[in-house]
Amino acid sequence: MDKEFSNIRIIDIAKMAGVSVGTVDRVIHNRGRVSEENRKKVQAILEMVHYQPNLMARSLASKKQFHFIAIIPSFTKGEYWEAISEGIDKAALEMESYNITITKLFFDQYNNKTFDDIIRKLFDERVDGVLIATLFTDSVIRLSLELDKNDIPYVYVDSNIEGQHQLAYYGTESYDAGVIAARLLTDRLSSTSDILMARITHNGKNDSNQGKNRREGFCRYLNEIGFGGKLYEVELKIDDSVYNFMKLDEIFGMNPNIAGAVIFNSTCYILGNYLKAREMKSVKLVGYDLIKRNTQLLSEGVITALVAQRPEKQGYDGIKSLCNHLLFKQSLEKVNLMPIDILLKENLKYYLNNML
Repeated sequence: MDKEFSNIRIIDIAKMAGVSVGTVDRVIHNRGRVSEENRKKVQAILEMVHYQPNLMARSLASKKQFHFIAIIPSFTKGEYWEAISEGIDKAALEMESYNITITKLFFDQYNNKTFDDIIRKLFDERVDGVLIATLFTDSVIRLSLELDKNDIPYVYVDSNIEGQHQLAYYGTESYDAGVIAARLLTDRLSSTSDILMARITHNGKNDSNQGKNRREGFCRYLNEIGFGGKLYEVELKIDDSVYNFMKLDEIFGMNPNIAGAVIFNSTCYILGNYLKAREMKSVKLVGYDLIKRNTQLLSEGVITALVAQRPEKQGYDGIKSLCNHLLFKQSLEKVNLMPIDILLKENLKYYLNNML
């Protein structure tokens, strides 16, 4: 709340909106009958003053305990999912005095079986709300159906899945992020240059919902502009640099017209390290996410551009939305799109200085 409105009361809001205190109370708590005209008046004032109901008073009065589950990929320090986890932790710290606990359950982002294992054990304890990283579409839908049956609200982060009953989604439009990567790359290439699309593999099924949508947007844009070059694909391994260098030497050696490259997840550094080691400065590389290994290569000019999606804010807003829904029955926007940020060497330091 702005300092100007830090001590605002419901009675003050009622006066500003020209309605009764009871009307303001009904709008805030989404109960009872309120005319559409008065609802709009009150909502306008609430938004202007950034009003937040007293969560502490409500939760302490009810004495009710809430248990949220956050299902996200495991990670090592500096990886993309660490930022999502930090956002969840930030929200958890704010909520711990409100009778809310949050448990994080981790799965292998390159193996959908580990996600399915979580589903089988999820209901062994009480669950009031769930945040889900939607990497594996089929598995996430199965989980969503179970949560629907048990009347448990859930929130998606990272990428959206339409046709489900999620309370809300926080993230970017993955397809558009793929289009943006294509524009960033083709603007720097001739119309007849070739492009390499790299895919990172591991054990188990590992085509994420996010990556598939980005790839679709990327390829559709190339088709729409009549891109005249060839597209090549290569599979690289997350943890085998020797194999990766061998495969990349082979494909670049056989196709010297490759002038651009893209990876549709946060492992852009894998291809970037190869280009740096081979001193292939003419190849333009576009990737995703501001993890340290990517930003270092961006600052050195090895990576041409990164497309970022504010993962910490996704985790934070996802947990807060569950709180707002369950504690004081706020209605939420179902789709909440994060900005798609374009990072270049020249503006990187300004962005890093202003991250959430």
